[in-house]
Amino acid sequence: MTEALHSLVGKGLLVIPHLRVQNANAISSPLTHGFPSITAFLGLQWALERKLVEAGIDNLFFEKVGVVCHWHEEQVTDGFVKNFRLTRNPVDKDGSTAAIVEEGRIHLDISLVFQIGVDDTAPGNPFTLEQAERQALAWTIRELLSTMRIAGGSVIHHQPPPGQFITPWLIALDADAEKRAEQFRKLRRRLLPGFALVGRDDLLAQRLQQLQQQDAKASTLDAWLDLARFNWRSHEEPGADGKTKLVWSHDRPKGAGWLVPIPVGYSALSDVHAAGQVANARDTDTPLRFVESVYSVGQWVSPHHMHSISDLLWWPDSQVERGLYRARSSYQPPAPAPVPDEPTVSGAPDAPESASLHAAAAAAH
Repeated sequence: MTEALHSLVGKGLLVIPHLRVQNANAISSPLTHGFPSITAFLGLQWALERKLVEAGIDNLFFEKVGVVCHWHEEQVTDGFVKNFRLTRNPVDKDGSTAAIVEEGRIHLDISLVFQIGVDDTAPGNPFTLEQAERQALAWTIRELLSTMRIAGGSVIHHQPPPGQFITPWLIALDADAEKRAEQFRKLRRRLLPGFALVGRDDLLAQRLQQLQQQDAKASTLDAWLDLARFNWRSHEEPGADGKTKLVWSHDRPKGAGWLVPIPVGYSALSDVHAAGQVANARDTDTPLRFVESVYSVGQWVSPHHMHSISDLLWWPDSQVERGLYRARSSYQPPAPAPVPDEPTVSGAPDAPESASLHAAAAAAH
């Protein structure tokens, strides 16, 4: 099944460029805020697939998703210390003031790239349709997507500026690797200017190894926090007049990339409970399991730095036996990323030792 998922033979791409999303959820996890969690877009592709089945389009399977952000505006106050801009809700039915529910909101301009498989047994393979028919199908899917929520936000109509390409398209990936690479080169030009979110689990493991060389008690949480910030340090340098001067510099070398802490899924805290066994559950027809967030490190990369369509895409990895449900990125960095020579342990509280960071809100306290 995994080989079929990653194979590009017989697959296609659905590209929906420049969706304007209003009031998407900016609180992506208990420890992070900003761009929505990548798990929200994995959920979107599953919901969209079900929506298409209801519309009679039942021969498309959404396997992977990529997200390119062209513009964002988080709804926060100005100043060094920022707070979320909250909304005043209408008064209650008795005229009393409604409670203010704190929420984080962000406006987005994003492009979505879906890797699609086709049911060969179903009639009407969309990749064999004429260009006009494929284009009409792509517009139908975009219109259905416009009626849905994306990371809790609403898709709004906007007038694109001159030169902005908003036409969706559906293409079949060529079986030849060179021709497939040419297809991706055309695609990535249409996704500019923008940045794609990719996973960098390798940097987290690398930073943890460096920290443990200085302190054997360093945890994955220490490495995650160390990568999530610029660590400034002072050192003395000789001046022109023979005196030493104090110079401050950070530990992010040139070319390290735009790194961000991100949630990537969930880790189980309990066994799977049978449907209806847990009181006050939202859904009494579905088995339930208590989980906590799983964190990793992401990087914003411009599409023109990527060499394969796989670099852009995320896919779900559910390991029920291990209790791990997370998103994984197929991104392959062109070369080992530079890292600081002497990182410092942040002194954060202990967290579980694992390749990925299994840190819940309690671990942060």
